[in-house]
Amino acid sequence: MIATVRRARRLDGDISVPGDKSISHRALILGSIADGESRVRGLSTGADVRSTAGCMRALGVEIDDSVVRGVGMRGLRASADALDCGNSGTTMRLLAGLLSAQKFASELRGDESLTTRPMDRVVAPLREMGARASWPPLEVGGHVPLHGIEYRPSVPSAQVKSAVLLAGLFAVSPTVVLEPVATRNHTELMLAAMGADVKVEGRLVEIRPADRLSPLDIEIPGDLSGATFWLVVSGLVHGSHARIRDVGINPTRTAVVDLIRSCGLAIAVNSVRSESGEPVGDLEVGPASALRPLSVSGGMAAEMIDELPVLAVLASQLPGTSRISGAAELRVKESDRIAAMAEGLAAMGADITALDDGWVINGPRPLEGARVHSHRDHRVAMALAVAGLLADGTTEIEDADCVEISYPGFFDQLESLC
Repeated sequence: MIATVRRARRLDGDISVPGDKSISHRALILGSIADGESRVRGLSTGADVRSTAGCMRALGVEIDDSVVRGVGMRGLRASADALDCGNSGTTMRLLAGLLSAQKFASELRGDESLTTRPMDRVVAPLREMGARASWPPLEVGGHVPLHGIEYRPSVPSAQVKSAVLLAGLFAVSPTVVLEPVATRNHTELMLAAMGADVKVEGRLVEIRPADRLSPLDIEIPGDLSGATFWLVVSGLVHGSHARIRDVGINPTRTAVVDLIRSCGLAIAVNSVRSESGEPVGDLEVGPASALRPLSVSGGMAAEMIDELPVLAVLASQLPGTSRISGAAELRVKESDRIAAMAEGLAAMGADITALDDGWVINGPRPLEGARVHSHRDHRVAMALAVAGLLADGTTEIEDADCVEISYPGFFDQLESLC
């Protein structure tokens, strides 16, 4: 699919974004091992979350619409075939943790992109807990019981942290994860809501063994990562006034909102409330004030790793020199996002230099429509679409159908808003 994008005149109105992908994965996985039926409304309909649902069904769990019929912590059964994680690193890493504690062995596979991503970072702590785990291919389970460990990951990763915590549920002693930088805490919040004994003190998370988890009743909030595309474009397109409703504003995710505000874009958070332990609000974007360059480094990059591609687009329209560093993890996502965004934005006229761990971007530079490639990466495709909305002429994005991974209907929504 080639998506065609033209300059936006303005964005005006209410916007809804898909259910939060991170929370959706966790609701399906943890609901599957709860005692009884969980009600999960507003699940992401993206391909990644469908991969998680497919894997849980293959493990013997019934999932129908918004109901997950949990089988209990010891009720999963071996899949007849390798579990297909598609393009989803979250599916593969979280299930590696859960399945490492099962009496049966499991093999987890994915598409060509997923098989190139680093899985040794999850295999190592699971082995330290006494699990059978190897890669590639990723094979786990069949050697229990596990024992608790104190794990200090070298790379901040909510996925690896969650995998260790899931394994820790089944261990015979407490498990501690001490992160170098605090990452998104959806797993901890959900486990606590289900009755697990979880203790969080700053960057330290401890989980104690559990016998059972209570079912969930949860409304999945809108995905802040998906909302960020609209925050950027509506903040930069003159005369726009957009309201993005029912978005998750978990404090471990909102550093990106603070950063965008610091650049001069006006974002208000209204109607703040709690849904199943997750804070939710409406994001309203108004006229921008004096714009300023942005700076991201170190732990900040880990906090907003999924939003960095569209922040590179934002930086191209800000005065002065913006620098994004500390984001080497972008090199091993669905694509090499550092190279992909540098290539695409340079083709559109941006002054962007790729670093080993980010970019240096000088702005503002007028963008011109061009033929660019998504490299089959959903976040690259959507970030380049935002660039196209800011550019003169026509932008064509190759392999744009990859947005179905996280944001089905993105281009239809873009067309209706602009």
